[in-house]
Amino acid sequence: MTTHLPSDRAVALRTRLERSRLYLCTDARERRGDLPEFLDAVLAAGVDIVQLRQKGLEARREMAFLEVFREACDRHGALLAVNDRADVAQAVHADVLHLGQDDLPVPHARRIVGEDVLIGRSTHSDDQASAASVQPGVDYFCAGPVWPTPTKPGRAAPGPALLEHAAGLPSGRPWFAIGGIDAGTLDEVLATGARRVVVVRAVTEAADPGAAAAELARRLRDASPG
Repeated sequence: MTTHLPSDRAVALRTRLERSRLYLCTDARERRGDLPEFLDAVLAAGVDIVQLRQKGLEARREMAFLEVFREACDRHGALLAVNDRADVAQAVHADVLHLGQDDLPVPHARRIVGEDVLIGRSTHSDDQASAASVQPGVDYFCAGPVWPTPTKPGRAAPGPALLEHAAGLPSGRPWFAIGGIDAGTLDEVLATGARRVVVVRAVTEAADPGAAAAELARRLRDASPG
């Protein structure tokens, strides 16, 4: 029987994922016109993973924005995540492909992106989190939304109890709390056992995005010494 060992790139990406604490989702900042400056500020401040999340983009335009993300991530040693689109992730040499519950099934996505891309899953219930924590081909999962958020209108928020469930899962697979998390709610999130978070508005709508990211990154590091 042939044993397929993970490549050096796959090992390096999984090591960086293990160390990651702060995951940012942002649009392309078209209204502000400050995407390169914004990315440099938040990545320098401690964002470990950044994802372009902007619905309705044609593939060519999304790839053009992702070139800016890729360059910034390479400058700062951060991971670049693509939302939903396995074909785009493969085309831009993304580090991460994130899939929702209704997106392309993981085995099909894995065949497109290969073994050298991390795959994440969104989960919204105890059962979904339990499944994602052991599903082959999945490298991490997100649990939430903890609180209602306008980025996912109409989606029920399972609350901190989902985070407590995720924290108690035995697989040890990395996972992130998501949904309505900011500097004011972070302590409640940490109290559940969560040690990684995904944020959106807490940074993208901050008067000083770099400072907002730096505070969150510091508090997450303090909660996870070593």
